[in-house]
This record gives sequence, structure tokens and C-alpha cells, in this order.
Amino acid sequence: MLIKAVESYIEIRRAAGYGMRRVEPMLRSFADFAAKHRQVHVVANTAIEWASRASSPIQRDLRLETVIRFARYIRAEDSRHEIPPHGVFGHQSQRRPVPFIFSPEEIRKLVVEALHLGPPNSLRPYTYSTLFSLLTATGLRISEASGLRLHDITADGLLIRETKFHKSRLIPLHETAEAGLARYLARRRLLTHAEDYLFVSLRGHKLCYEAVWETFNSLVRAAGIQNGSRHAKPHIHSFRHTFAVRALEACPNGSKRIAEHILAVSTYMGHSSLASTYWYLEATPSLMNDIAEAWQLILEGGAR
Repeated sequence: MLIKAVESYIEIRRAAGYGMRRVEPMLRSFADFAAKHRQVHVVANTAIEWASRASSPIQRDLRLETVIRFARYIRAEDSRHEIPPHGVFGHQSQRRPVPFIFSPEEIRKLVVEALHLGPPNSLRPYTYSTLFSLLTATGLRISEASGLRLHDITADGLLIRETKFHKSRLIPLHETAEAGLARYLARRRLLTHAEDYLFVSLRGHKLCYEAVWETFNSLVRAAGIQNGSRHAKPHIHSFRHTFAVRALEACPNGSKRIAEHILAVSTYMGHSSLASTYWYLEATPSLMNDIAEAWQLILEGGAR
């Protein structure tokens, strides 16, 4: 039965750190569909028929691509499994959009606007100004920052536990970030009734994503920040994107050093693969030009 192979595939992918929340129900649905056709191997035509029952071209393409990845895995053990063809439904997956990159002045404006938040004499303005400053200085995901607890702040940096890909990592802090965090903690620790999260709401609970997103949008408007190149819009994750781009802009010359630098950035940011890091190379024309020029020198023997 295909369901056993599906369960094995899901278990292995999840152990490797991949989120399977959307993939698992699709593959289980496909396995049930194949079972109704009394098939114990992946059959391309059956996969296409199953995928075609989705409501839109995008969803049909997504369903088929999910089966294709599964079929590649299972065919390694049994060649009787067929790998369905790509592009059956004519939908071409869209490329990830170019990220919005904050300028230093735009970040300064956001932090200043955050300090003007109400209500008066509350922790809220310091919470958001510190949160945005920390995201800028560390490149953390918003979920990682909002999930920080007081005991995750160590002498060696911030301990990020069970992140997006179920991996923990230690994030060192620049001395200026340490100083800013210490100033916030002096105020934060006065809230004895609050939960032990670093960033808390007015009621002392963990900040929820919706509240952060709504506050961020209002501050972007207040700061007068406009869309960037190719209509890229400011997003709460733009702090992380900006950090990644600035880190890649510091890339040294030399093929080995470039590779090591990009790998270090990828590891630091907790990316699941280098593909996620390479996406940021498209963020600014100057960054692409710098990397291209560095590689040209290497090819011509001008750099080592």
C-alpha cells in the first residue's frame, strides 16, 4: 500500500526539519485515491487525475509537484513507481519576489515612531522599538524574537530554541545590541505579573503575530516609508531580509572565502538550504554586480 511509503517519506522529511503540515494531508489524499484504483505504486496518469480535481491551476500544479517529489523518493527503492511529468497544468511557479530592503534612515524612523506609541507610561513603546532594533541587529525571524523568554538571554548571546526547522542555535550580540537590550530589560523586569517572554503585550502575554503586524503597518505609514524597487512592499520580515543583504554585501573576494561567507550567513540565519540564502543576491543590483565582479576576477586569475 502506498500509505506506508507516504508515512515513511513524511517521517524522514520531518526528521530533516521540513514542515509537513500542508504536504502530509495531500499525500495521504493521493494514497487513498490510488488505493481506490487498487494501485500500490505511483502511476503518472492517476497522479494527474488526482491533481486535476483541485480547484485552481495553482493548486493542481502544487498537488502534482508534491507527488513528483514523493515519487522521486520512493522510486529509488522500487523502479516500478512512475514519476509524473512537470507542467501538465500549464502553471509556472512564480519566483520569490525581490525583498524590500530598509535603508538605515528608514529603520531609524521606524524605531523613533515606535517610541511614540501609547498608552502613556506603558512598556509598549519600548517593546516595539527594542523589538525592531533587535530584528535589525540579528536578522531573527519574528517568530523567533517573539518566542524569546527571559532565560534565553545568556552571556554568550540569544538562545533560539526549536526554530522554523526544529534546530536550536546561539545568536551572538554586538555590544550596542547588548546595551539596548539591557536598557529594555531594566523596564521589562518591573512587570512582575507578566509571562516570562521577553516581549509582552499590555496584558503581559506573549506578543501575537497579528498585533505585531498591525503595529508595524501603522508605523510604516507614520514614518512615510514607500514601496521599494519592483513594487516590493515593507514587511515585518524586511528586517531579516535587510540583515541578510547587508551581511552578503560584506562578502570578501576569493572563491573559497565567498563560499565560506555565504555558508556562514546561511548557518547563522538558520536557513534550511543555501537556496534560501542565494535568494538575497537578487535584492539589490549593486550586490549582484559586486558578486559578479568578484567571480570574474577569480575566473581571470585576478583573485585568490
